Amino acid sequence: MVDVNPVVLTVTQLNRYVKSVIDSDYNLNCIFLTAELSNFVSNLRSGHMYFTLKDENCAVKAVMFRNNAARLKFEPFDGMNVIIRGRVSVFETTGQYQVYVDDMQPDGVGALAMSFEQLRDRLEKEGLFDASHKKPIPKFPERVGVITSPTGAAVQDIIKILNRRFKCAEVVFYPAQVQGEEAVGQLIEGIRYMDAQNAADVIIIGRGGGSMEDLWAFNSEALAREVYNCKIPIISAVGHETDFTIIDFAADLRAATPSAAAELAVPDSSEQKAYINKLCSSLKNSIAAMLNSRREKLDFITDRSFLGKPEALIANERLILDKYSYSLYNLEDNLFKLRRAEFAALASKLNALSPLNVLARGYSVAYKDEKIIKSAGEINIKDELKICFNDGAVVCDVKEKI
Repeated sequence: MVDVNPVVLTVTQLNRYVKSVIDSDYNLNCIFLTAELSNFVSNLRSGHMYFTLKDENCAVKAVMFRNNAARLKFEPFDGMNVIIRGRVSVFETTGQYQVYVDDMQPDGVGALAMSFEQLRDRLEKEGLFDASHKKPIPKFPERVGVITSPTGAAVQDIIKILNRRFKCAEVVFYPAQVQGEEAVGQLIEGIRYMDAQNAADVIIIGRGGGSMEDLWAFNSEALAREVYNCKIPIISAVGHETDFTIIDFAADLRAATPSAAAELAVPDSSEQKAYINKLCSSLKNSIAAMLNSRREKLDFITDRSFLGKPEALIANERLILDKYSYSLYNLEDNLFKLRRAEFAALASKLNALSPLNVLARGYSVAYKDEKIIKSAGEINIKDELKICFNDGAVVCDVKEKI
């Protein structure tokens, strides 16, 4: 039967009524859904996440507000299978019902494991784990920095092993929490202090074993970047041999345990002593062998006859010296005779050109003012001339020119 006086509602009233009905349904106030994510959008300004939950046949809109989204340990993405906890309600403005998500977990793998894999893959792509960036651990460090809990067993194990293996290395300890909300900040402060003060030659950072939750501080992205940027070589020592954390990949060297890190940080003094003793023994043997070789050569030389009778060596050398002296004398005499013959030949040539030879043949030379007269035109009446002969000279006056 149709009501003749129906109630007329506005759209707002309708949506509000539907919303109140759904919100009052206890079964819809807390639900768990398994679904695949699609159309995932994270609003950077508001921090809210918007996405669609779907299975093979159906889909429903969903939203996760900022305060809940901030608690996620992983980054959701399209195609990811999740299990969500939330409630169903209606968004009045559009009249669309949707799921308001309070918590989300990866389906089939834990949130922490998913977060670990996502962060590891992202930092690896950035190059934080590249082998080319890793610094060598010094062979003989003078100071070893240790960043860990002051109350844990790890610090005692590390210090004990360092003192046993290499007592001359100074241990620089920086206490820090290794789990809890303040752990990451204190671990970062420890690295920055060591780096800024150049307080150590190598740093060990870590803790003993525990659950993934206990070790989670060492999966911090900020801590991994601090390890990467540190100028001092860092050895990570987190948990047991099977435990891996993000800083294990960022560190310059990963140790399976804190005790193993101490062994990797310093050499074993007993082994070094044995090595030095071996070198000393080898050096002694080498020196002995060299001396024996030199002694044999000396014995060989001393056995030579000339060392037993040095006068024989002197006599032999005297003969050689006499031979060279005779050769030098002959060379000098021959050279002198040669030079004398050359001189005689040159003197003969010079004598042939000498004016004295001309005078010896009956000729004379006339001088005027100490200059040889070459032409009669140079002579005037009454000039005083000097006439040189082969055996003397006369001075005469010119009376007549013919």
